Amino acid sequence: MSTPLSLDRLRPCLEGIVPSGIATCGVDGMPNITYVSQLMYVDPEHVALSFQFFNKTRQNILANPVATVLMMDPETAARYRLTIRYLRTETAGPLFERMKAKLAGIASHEGMSGIFHLLGADVYRVQGIEALPGRELPPVQSGPALLPALRRSVDALSACQSLDGLIDGFCSSLERNFGIQHQMLLMADEPARRLYIVASRGYAHSGTGAEIPYGVGVIGVAARERVPIRIMYPSSDYAYSRMLRDQAASSELAERLETAIPLPGLPEPASQMAVPIMAGSRLVAVAYVESRQECHFGYDLEDALVALGASTGLAMAALLCAEASAEDAAEPARSLAVGVPSGEALRVRHFLRDGSVFLGDDYLIKGVAGAILWRLLSDHQRSGRREFSNRELRLDPALRLPEICDNLEARLILLQRRLQERSDCLRIEKTGRGRFRLDLARPVVLVPEEAA
Repeated sequence: MSTPLSLDRLRPCLEGIVPSGIATCGVDGMPNITYVSQLMYVDPEHVALSFQFFNKTRQNILANPVATVLMMDPETAARYRLTIRYLRTETAGPLFERMKAKLAGIASHEGMSGIFHLLGADVYRVQGIEALPGRELPPVQSGPALLPALRRSVDALSACQSLDGLIDGFCSSLERNFGIQHQMLLMADEPARRLYIVASRGYAHSGTGAEIPYGVGVIGVAARERVPIRIMYPSSDYAYSRMLRDQAASSELAERLETAIPLPGLPEPASQMAVPIMAGSRLVAVAYVESRQECHFGYDLEDALVALGASTGLAMAALLCAEASAEDAAEPARSLAVGVPSGEALRVRHFLRDGSVFLGDDYLIKGVAGAILWRLLSDHQRSGRREFSNRELRLDPALRLPEICDNLEARLILLQRRLQERSDCLRIEKTGRGRFRLDLARPVVLVPEEAA
């Protein structure tokens, strides 16, 4: 007995690689057939069509909501006919943004950027699926088997005992189990509505600490809408690094571009995908992957990374809770007797307006992470302290940590990694649950903003 047809099995037909045809009928009984720019999978019972022009197809659908769609599997050439019924048009929200991003890639691929303007996502219920006769090619398995890759990844991440280890484990799993070479993991700063890179793979520089606002590029849209965004073709509309720099250069931020950590990334990615990592309803991070190859990331990989992201998000939340519990039970941090570092003093500058810190003339970090480092160095200069705890940082009003979801542990990891990359004489080392140590190989001279 053959397996019944389902929309889930036919998702390769909905990638837009082979255009789909839609047939509608007017109130006068006159049929109309046209190709559509995009037919998108919504769920096992619904698809969405892009609404770009008020054309004959649109007129017919509003008058007679039933249509048929002819689509083809790009790998096997198998053809299918859907009977669909129009339900509604969405002009904002996750589905609209997913379709808008994908359409931008298609338009760029066809040399029609700026022409395809999405007015809405028309949602249809699938009433019937029919396989059409014809010659077919055998299916070809490409890439790793996704379910085994997902299982290996979840097993590896479940063994992680720290947020730092979980971050590295997640990136290693994408590389080792899914064969993804170019990737970033960005933690969410919900109060500021931005993300900052804590890990990356496959680039000349890591970009640790680089920031992307919500809503900018494929990463920012995925964060704002809490939905995966996947683009199959090169799209200048979603080239976030260029967009960010152009926005900064045309605003009051122009004079501060030297304090922006360069974003990593491929110069012209041909495929992009950003997947939100959630802990329940809370966004904790976004995973971003890209490739030089067109149509490299499909629906099945998207599903696998969404599932892996859900597991990772819950693991992050559990580790942060465990960290907070350990802080409550920890004894006050005690400083160890250590010698005074020797050598040429390092000049450290701090700017109160944005928390930015410079080591000499080299920009290091800004925001909360910069304020934390300045507080640690100031305490050390006053009292010689080198041992600190997360708890005392949380209780310090001068750091202006958010009352909810402060992500202090992630900020400390960011600061630790940034120092490893940019300094040979300053380090932050974790010494236990909720505890860390400031290590200095040279004396420092602190220069606050007023004296800079």
